[in-house]
Amino acid sequence: MRILVLGSGAREHAIILALRSEEVAHEVFAAPGNAGIAQDATIVDLDANDPAAVTDYANAEAIDLVVIGPEAPLVAGVADSLRERGIPVFGPGKAAAQLEGSKAFAKRIMDAAGVPTGRAMRAHTRAEVEAALDDLGAPHVVKADGLAAGKGVIVTPDREAALAHADAYLATGPVLVEEFLAGPEVSLFFLSDGDHVLPLSPAQDFKRLRDGDEGPNTGGMGAYSPLPWLGERFESWAIEGEASDPEQAFVDFVTREIAEPVIHRLDAEGTPFIGLLYAGLILTEQGVKVIEFNARFGDPETQVVLPRLLDPLSELLLAAASGNLEDYPRPAFADAAAVTVVLASEGYPESPVTGRPLTGLDAAAAVEGVHLAHAATAVSPDALVATGGRVLNVVGLGTTFAEARDRAYRALAEISLEGGQYRTDIAARVVED
Repeated sequence: MRILVLGSGAREHAIILALRSEEVAHEVFAAPGNAGIAQDATIVDLDANDPAAVTDYANAEAIDLVVIGPEAPLVAGVADSLRERGIPVFGPGKAAAQLEGSKAFAKRIMDAAGVPTGRAMRAHTRAEVEAALDDLGAPHVVKADGLAAGKGVIVTPDREAALAHADAYLATGPVLVEEFLAGPEVSLFFLSDGDHVLPLSPAQDFKRLRDGDEGPNTGGMGAYSPLPWLGERFESWAIEGEASDPEQAFVDFVTREIAEPVIHRLDAEGTPFIGLLYAGLILTEQGVKVIEFNARFGDPETQVVLPRLLDPLSELLLAAASGNLEDYPRPAFADAAAVTVVLASEGYPESPVTGRPLTGLDAAAAVEGVHLAHAATAVSPDALVATGGRVLNVVGLGTTFAEARDRAYRALAEISLEGGQYRTDIAARVVED
């Protein structure tokens, strides 16, 4: 197929690498891409957020499938424009993408679908935020209602810090003050054709900047997949009528109780969700609850889920875009461990320093079981340089988590970026357990 992937981050690079790994050779195009993506796809000079420009290009170049990576093109309505011209696109329309674009919309859909989630109060003013903080109590959870590139959330016991976070976003719209939920978090992806869903393998990401889950929230500093502790800690999911494998039982439960009701509710409202439903889950003492939904592949979880996928990704994405998921079995995954560690620029996430050279990438990629997914890189006249906060992902694969983790960190040690920062404890606990 001729496939156009929209986006410029490590998530999009991971998607492209998965497409490249298939036995069938596809022609892959990317807009706007980055220096790493340029090694695996043809870069197109195209505004990924412009519905007309993307649609005209896809039509003129006989693109068979458009895959939308980031959230901004979805909320801009790029998928709607493509569908109006009959071009298969993996990504929800503007209305359905509000599941991510508006936290208040997502809460309403969850309530209507009977999906378990925490209490939430929408606030338009500082006084409303103060009242909500007092009502829900500490620790405080405050979220920007709209898109914030994964950094619009604060979780803090400090009331003043919560208020300051709210103040930063109230100027552009309302915020949500939510009930704090305690427990391990799980990311679970679902392919959807608007009616049917197919789950992928669960993953866990690390949002805080520093080791020990300290520091500010980020777009994600690392991830691993699968989650062996699901079976060890939640054997109760393997109840009568569920799969004998605890992880599979958990996935079955979330598919039935969360993903399918949400997809069916959106369809009933005339806003079918066609694309990737990202369920951010938390396993509380009261059961599984939804923290948030995203309308696209998660970053950095995609970088550890897709390398384990055994089925051709292109076929699954096209089936979802074409409304044919019911004809496909649940995707299969390799019995392997995947760990990714994010290398970020100095000053990330508040004020990343960009333009600094990156070296040692060839040596890193030469480590057995390792590949690199570029997030924010460009080629300057003299060197490869970092152009953003999260610069690249080092992905390690292995037969065990110890092996995968060791490979990722050995490769990361080969890379040099002045002021670069990364966590040293990604997947450490799962190795210890």
